[in-house]
Amino acid sequence: MTTTIAFTGKSGSGKTSVLRALLELLQESYSDKTFLLVDSDLSLELGLSLGYDIRNTIYGIRSGKHQYQANVEDISQQEFVDWALEDIVEPVSDNIDMIVTWLLGSKDCRCPITSDIRNGFKKLIKRYDFVLFDCEFDLKYLIQLVDCPIDATLIIAKPTQEGVRLAHRIEDYSKKYATGQMGVILNQVKNGLSADISSLLNCYNLDILGVIPFDEELSKESTTNSKNSEIIQEALKEILFRLNLPAGRKI
Repeated sequence: MTTTIAFTGKSGSGKTSVLRALLELLQESYSDKTFLLVDSDLSLELGLSLGYDIRNTIYGIRSGKHQYQANVEDISQQEFVDWALEDIVEPVSDNIDMIVTWLLGSKDCRCPITSDIRNGFKKLIKRYDFVLFDCEFDLKYLIQLVDCPIDATLIIAKPTQEGVRLAHRIEDYSKKYATGQMGVILNQVKNGLSADISSLLNCYNLDILGVIPFDEELSKESTTNSKNSEIIQEALKEILFRLNLPAGRKI
C-alpha cells in the first residue's frame, strides 16, 4: 500500500524546500516506513539539494544509454526495463531512495519502451510506503510517466498576485489528473496576507492548505538547510494535519 504526494509549482516557488521539510516530518511520524523521492522536475533541483548529481535517469533507459551488463538475450525488454529502473534508484538513507526521470515520452506514445517503463515504474513504487513527486509545474508531465492515484497534490506558490494566478492555472491544468486532495500552500509569507491577495484567493476559490511564514534567518543560509528551519517545520505540522492522507492505497 502506497501513499503518493505530488509537489507542484513554478520554479523558484520553494516546492523542493517544502518537499524536503515535509519529508522530515513524515519520517518523524512514520519512522518505520519507506520513502521514494521522484525528481521529475527538469531542473533536477531535488537531487542537487540533497547533494546528489545523478546522471542515470529514466530518460537514459528510454534512450538506450543505460546498458545491461549481463546477457540481454536471456531477458525480455520488460525484464530489462524492470532491472534498469532498480539499477538507477539512488539510496539516500536507510529508508529513503531517490530516482530521477529527466525527459519523458508522451503518454500517447505507442513505443513499446514507453509502455514498459510505465509498467515497470508502477511496480517499483508499490514497494514503498510513501512516494513524493517533485513535479515540473503541474501534474500533466508526471502523468506521462505513470498514471497512478495521487493522494495529495500540493501547489506551492509565492504570496503575490502572479503567484496566486499561477496557482490557479496549475490547479486548472492538474485537476483532471488529481484523484485525491489538492490545495495551495503559500510560501515565504511576510506579515500575513495582504487584502488584495486574500481577495484574489477568494475570487479563484482556491483551497488554501496553509501558509509558511518567511524565515529571515533561512534567507541568509544555503537553501540546502531549509528542511531544518523551525518556522517551516511548525507551519508544515499544521498543514500535515490538514492533509487527508490515507494509511495507504492500492496502486
